[in-house]
Amino acid sequence: MAWPLSCTLSLLTLILLQSTPSPVAAQNSGNISVGQSLTANINGSSWLSPSGDFAFGFHQLPITGNLFLLAIWYANFPDTIVWHANDGNPVPQGSSVKITANEGLVLTDPQGTNLWSTTSELIGGGGSVSFGFMNDTGNFALKRNSNNVTVWQSFDHPTDTLLPGQSLGIDGMINSRLSETNYTMGRFQYHLTSDGNMALNTRDLSTGYIYSAYHISDPANPGQTQRYVYNETGYMYILRKDGSMYNMLPDGYTPSQDQYQRLILSSDGILIWYSASKTSISDGWVNRLAPENICIRLAAPNLGVGICGSNNICNLGDNNRPVCACAQGYSLIDPNVQYGGCKPDFKLENCEDYAARSMKGEYSLVQLQNTDFIYNDFERVDSRSEADCKYSCLKDCFCAAASFQLSGDNSGCWKKKAPLFNGRKDSTINQNFWIKVEKVNMSNDPLNPFVTATAKGKMTTPIKVLFGGSVSVNLLLLVAIGFGLYFIYHKKLKESNKGQMKALSEYNHVHYFSYQELNEATNGFKEELGRGAFGVVYKGMVNGGGPSIYVAVKKLDRISSDTDEEFKTEVNVIGQTHHKNLVQLVGFCKEGDQRLLVYEYMSNGSLADYLFGDMRPSWIDRVQIAQGTATGLLYLHEECSTQIIHCDIKPQNILLDEYHNARISDFGLAKLLVLNQTHTNTAIRGTKGYVAPEWFRNKPVTVKVDVYSFGVLLLEIICCRKSVCMELVEEEAAILTDWAFDCYLSNKLDLLVNDDMEALKDMIRLKRFVLVALWCIQEDPSLRPTMRTVTQMLDGLAEVPNNPPCPSSFSVTTQY
Repeated sequence: MAWPLSCTLSLLTLILLQSTPSPVAAQNSGNISVGQSLTANINGSSWLSPSGDFAFGFHQLPITGNLFLLAIWYANFPDTIVWHANDGNPVPQGSSVKITANEGLVLTDPQGTNLWSTTSELIGGGGSVSFGFMNDTGNFALKRNSNNVTVWQSFDHPTDTLLPGQSLGIDGMINSRLSETNYTMGRFQYHLTSDGNMALNTRDLSTGYIYSAYHISDPANPGQTQRYVYNETGYMYILRKDGSMYNMLPDGYTPSQDQYQRLILSSDGILIWYSASKTSISDGWVNRLAPENICIRLAAPNLGVGICGSNNICNLGDNNRPVCACAQGYSLIDPNVQYGGCKPDFKLENCEDYAARSMKGEYSLVQLQNTDFIYNDFERVDSRSEADCKYSCLKDCFCAAASFQLSGDNSGCWKKKAPLFNGRKDSTINQNFWIKVEKVNMSNDPLNPFVTATAKGKMTTPIKVLFGGSVSVNLLLLVAIGFGLYFIYHKKLKESNKGQMKALSEYNHVHYFSYQELNEATNGFKEELGRGAFGVVYKGMVNGGGPSIYVAVKKLDRISSDTDEEFKTEVNVIGQTHHKNLVQLVGFCKEGDQRLLVYEYMSNGSLADYLFGDMRPSWIDRVQIAQGTATGLLYLHEECSTQIIHCDIKPQNILLDEYHNARISDFGLAKLLVLNQTHTNTAIRGTKGYVAPEWFRNKPVTVKVDVYSFGVLLLEIICCRKSVCMELVEEEAAILTDWAFDCYLSNKLDLLVNDDMEALKDMIRLKRFVLVALWCIQEDPSLRPTMRTVTQMLDGLAEVPNNPPCPSSFSVTTQY
């Protein structure tokens, strides 16, 4: 009697649930005919399975509010998505999905643009769909009338979840999502290999390359697997070619049809099996994990950057899920991505004079307990001493870390190369491990942010030798040299420029250079990096008592000699800005009629060179550059102590650091320019093609002039072409702003990106970016969004209004 009773309880539970108001539509007990559709709206309707267990439709994503995912989910657990369409890309409110005879399911945005369809996946060719059906197993199927034949089903295209009734053939797989809230494809994969094993792997997000497995099921029978089966009764097993089965369910568990079940590959690489009672849905899900400890379950050397990324350490959390943390002296490359790897907080120098600098105390080794980075060893040192092992690593510029143990298979001293991969921390790891960091304390001086720390601990044997003999002779020599330097210093101090002392007192927290220092630093202003509105930029190398650093020295040649107060004010303001998307001011020089600014050197040059070169940058790089530039402008407009209007946003003024992060340069200098002396030969501050219309109409200049320029820049980033290109054959495309608006109206955004497949696969974001740009370049400043709104729209956190008015091309086409 137990079984009928449980069925009765299930039925009563479902009846009670269906009687409660819910965003899920009323139960659908019949077929869904061709022509029916759903629209993405808050509390919108869905297509239910006959039992009401599963729903198909638009699932509203948390936080974002106005974005929806076309998906299948448990109707009784609305936040439990088991399948999603459109590669996990969300769609805006007002989008729709429709069943058609020729294409099956068709997803369109509010303007009718086709975003995704099942056309290429239909079995037996087009024109064969008669109706759709949401099955009680969680499988949405498209069928033709004749014999009820299935021509497409979601079970054949799994995402990150497997359900009872689903199976995988050779090379079948599920892929993790990128994060808990981002459903696009992530770094982890669970698949049935051609060797017949179920394997958990990491994959490279940019290339798709699959690394070696970190967990394998049924390893004792390689090559014998025929199919991975999760049958409708809840049994999960590997079916072998001889008909035998290898149980994949947790030990001691017997499935029951009174339970909901699912298998999911989580965003952190854990395979999780969930079950929940159908009769007590309030109890929620019970889960079991595999592997039990992902941090130490490593099967092969070809594992890529590992679970947590480069220079990142994997540690098992309280819930047996991995927790990633950067090694000491390192920080996340992207603070928003825990698994994205870490970068050193100190400059990685070349090997020239490295040993001498290391012995001077510029680097030290920090011990990490129960830690290892496996498969990073490049040299074994036959040493029986921890001190000798550490010394060997310190003097070797290629050594990023070292491990030491007296016994076992890995006995001896092992030096490890950078970057460090497959980091893990666990109580079972019993060895001495050190990571190399720059031995520094932080300083407020932007020129010399690193100050050597006081050495602690015992000296190694080689150091003792260096300081051992002839102590009295060395002391006498040091005293003599000290007196000599003292007299030379005081003589030069009396002869030094008094203006420098005055400058040091007038300029707050900004390093002062003499002209002679910068002349020497640039080798006589020999290596030119570029020219712009404010003068010529030269490459140089300076030091302020610490390690030498490369700098960019800008000689300002359009500054009035009567603007000393303005120069001081602007330099002080610029010197107090600190943001990851701004180029840092290192120092300045004001000597006679010379005005020079010293900035940190950006190794990857300008965005103009990167964007308009022979090779088109990847779409994801362009997206990150656009978002970084917007974030930097937001800081200048709203978040720094004094509001700064840049007035000359263009690709030449966006520089790229070693990680291709966007860094805005030349901000705050527009006020110093002499009118009628810019490179545009006009009193207008800015560059042809980027200047907002209000400059021409004697209207107040606000931060919205930067918003306009950013809109033009964003279109250039999208299209990889200049804003004005009169030599184009197609005259209508010569002015980028006009052409972009025409392409938007005619729904031909593919022309803008010139068949860039990366961008076309990301059509939702492409369209969003184009819309943001068109709003930014509106002639009326009041219609332009603020940079805060721009950043939110670019990140998908705010909805972008449709149907922007036609932007004026006045400032672009006017000849001056």
